[in-house]
Amino acid sequence: MQPDIYNHFHRDERDFVDKAWEWVEHAGQYHEVKLTDFLDPRQRYILESLAHRHPDVHVFFEGGHPDAERTRGWVAPDYRDPAGEDWGLQVLSVTSGDQKFLALEHGDYMGSILGLGIKRSKIGDIHVLEDGCHAVVSADISSYLHLNLSQVHRVHVMTEILPVEKLRVKETKLQEMELTVASLRLDGISSDVHRMSRAKILDPIKAGRCRVNWKVEEDPSAILSDGDMVSIQGLGRFKVLETGGLTKKGRYRVKVGKYT
Repeated sequence: MQPDIYNHFHRDERDFVDKAWEWVEHAGQYHEVKLTDFLDPRQRYILESLAHRHPDVHVFFEGGHPDAERTRGWVAPDYRDPAGEDWGLQVLSVTSGDQKFLALEHGDYMGSILGLGIKRSKIGDIHVLEDGCHAVVSADISSYLHLNLSQVHRVHVMTEILPVEKLRVKETKLQEMELTVASLRLDGISSDVHRMSRAKILDPIKAGRCRVNWKVEEDPSAILSDGDMVSIQGLGRFKVLETGGLTKKGRYRVKVGKYT
């Protein structure tokens, strides 16, 4: 490991940095190919950054559709072509005849899948549709999910395994909010978005449950800017769409989009 690499990443990311660098080194030196589990956008950025440090290695990503947030990585010597490779992706389709099924949310499906002992890294994007749910999953655990996922948040469900070509994607919806804030600090904007006091929003941030652009951010005074994605565990996430000028009272105009 090159000693300066750690300087670019959060201390909590070091274990992943070590693994990712090992994949890159093995591809460059031993001509090995590595198909990773699902990576979040931050992990993808780390892997891409490390691959760029090695002249004989390239990396590609696939998550089932062009705008996938969670993707699997394919790390290989630069003479290898990913065309025709099996990415090990399948779709878990979940349906039910129970009317309560229509009220289920992303977290309900995620909780039930993880409750079966499945690691988060085996699950890609989860799309909650009007008539069911399509989850991209690693092929090696798809049969297990099909056999064992019979209930989601106390609602009985049926499952089917589909090829990734049959994936139906939910269109991302943002609830736009226009705020005026005293500063562009993380705690100030987050408290307004989630309608919480600044004192209460400090707890999840300082506890390491907040991510800005998928990177852990524990500093409540961190300044947000256009395009930043903020996720707070248990509260959801939002995106800073635009930071405008100052009001007559010296407050900042901010437009955010809250994911619904």
